[in-house]
Amino acid sequence: MLSRVVGLVFEYATLNGGERSMLAVLDWLKQNDPRFEFVAIAPSIGELNDALNDRQIPVICWSDVASGEAGRSSKPTEDQLASIVRCQNFCLLHANSLAMGRLTGRVAENTGVPTTTHLRDIIKLSNAAIEDLNRNRSLVAVSNATRDFHVTQGVSANRTVVIHNGVDLDQFQPRIRSNKLAIELGLADYPVRIIASIGQIGLRKGQDTLAAAAPAILAQVPDAHFVIIGVRTSQKTESIEFERAISERFQDQELGDRLHLLGYRSDVAELLNEIDLLVHPANQEPFGRVLLEASASAVPIVATDVGGTSEMIVDGVTGLLVPPRDPQALAMAVIELLKNSSKANSVRLAARERMCCDFPVSLSAQRLADLWSQVLDNEDRRC
Repeated sequence: MLSRVVGLVFEYATLNGGERSMLAVLDWLKQNDPRFEFVAIAPSIGELNDALNDRQIPVICWSDVASGEAGRSSKPTEDQLASIVRCQNFCLLHANSLAMGRLTGRVAENTGVPTTTHLRDIIKLSNAAIEDLNRNRSLVAVSNATRDFHVTQGVSANRTVVIHNGVDLDQFQPRIRSNKLAIELGLADYPVRIIASIGQIGLRKGQDTLAAAAPAILAQVPDAHFVIIGVRTSQKTESIEFERAISERFQDQELGDRLHLLGYRSDVAELLNEIDLLVHPANQEPFGRVLLEASASAVPIVATDVGGTSEMIVDGVTGLLVPPRDPQALAMAVIELLKNSSKANSVRLAARERMCCDFPVSLSAQRLADLWSQVLDNEDRRC
């Protein structure tokens, strides 16, 4: 059986949740499903490009304009994508983000190549954006919460399906702690409990709520240290101020020595085995990938009950859910899991079991490949 070529359109050069989720799917499909081959359309320089090259996935590089804020909705970018598609033998074009889904929707009619897109964001859409997205043959929402939000705005209910992201259960699994992180932080000689928050630094991720909760946590768990893994990608003034305010909050509370900012890390799978608790204090979250990874690694989790989080975490069973922007509730949940080892052990084991049953990457990869096959079968019948 000849493989059919899917063109994958990526917006960013970085490796954040959306890119990692697609790479996990590609890894599984390349090893287990011969129906498709892949060519990426991506920014020319960056971690994503390196990861694609490592996987021997051909990359057609966007020009600089395509990776800029203005370029994503500009006519030159649309024309560039259409020109790329006409020069390739793509059977289908898939966008890995909502913004790229607007572009694929606009080029679909002119190129004759059917298009699909992921919806990985919960954001308000303009009428023009909704019209663009609805030109795609199918839209893949990463959670029911994401689908419901966009359908309410006018995105086609008939074309929008939910395929939850999956996790590589071999890469993310329980392991014996090596003390690697404690040694790195200079804490190996002290009794210490490491609380981590992992993700982009920004208003949506709510790390300021963790900073506000820190004094109450330390009052009950005096050996706690707070690790923030991730970087700020937005250059907006409010985002820059948000990042600065986190460190200032710890300093103002005389807790500066308890905060450890690690920046971007490529070894998250290993670091998860070195922490006592993951805190995900997001104010809005379509389907946070780190929650899958931590659950698969059997790390106890406290997260805010927003977006698609409750589709991953069963409150009180596989983790604890609290309201967003509520430092007191967050602190109480963190204290409960850090002081009640029986409860912490119960939720982490249940979380790993749920990941194995409901969220293996094999399941999400097969569902996405089946969707592509269905779109192409329908396209054949149209012709």
